[in-house]
Amino acid sequence: MFTGIITDIGHIKDIEHRGDLRVKISCSYVMDQIPLGASICCSGACLTVVSKAKNWFCVDISKATLDATVLGEWEKGASINLEQSLKIGEELGGHLVTGHVDGVAELVAINKVGDSRKLQFKVPASLEKFIAEKGSVTLNGVSLTINEVNNNIFAINIIPHTWDFTTFKNLVVGSKVNVEVDIIARYVARLIQTKR
Repeated sequence: MFTGIITDIGHIKDIEHRGDLRVKISCSYVMDQIPLGASICCSGACLTVVSKAKNWFCVDISKATLDATVLGEWEKGASINLEQSLKIGEELGGHLVTGHVDGVAELVAINKVGDSRKLQFKVPASLEKFIAEKGSVTLNGVSLTINEVNNNIFAINIIPHTWDFTTFKNLVVGSKVNVEVDIIARYVARLIQTKR
């Protein structure tokens, strides 16, 4: 479980095509304190540490994850948002994030609003019912509040701190991001569906 508060920016050091995709990620985490098998949220996807050294770790990415996310578009040198798993007793600064990506959204507009930036994303029709004004959404691992909704297009506001300390500053119109809908919205939709 995660909070959607990014704690490091990782960089793709190597990508190895095997039965699954093995990705080596450099980071500033103290890897001695992160055991093999630990979960790290990598741009919104919960991935397992399968090997590690002082300033890097490796993850294996299955075909199912590649099909559901933008991880297959990662290239050597790319920057990604990182968050270690939540420990009991730590502050829940964002919202509950599972790292289970629901789909991919496309950035359709970026506009400067004061010191912040308004970003508009288009989600697949299948996710539209989970997107609500003032609700939560996770984009590339970042916990965000939805400010506006128009069918399957929604807007979020990125303050300067979030812009500077995440990979949002690397996005351009047409960029694709991992989307995880709010876990509460997911269960409410399921309850409504089963009552019909």
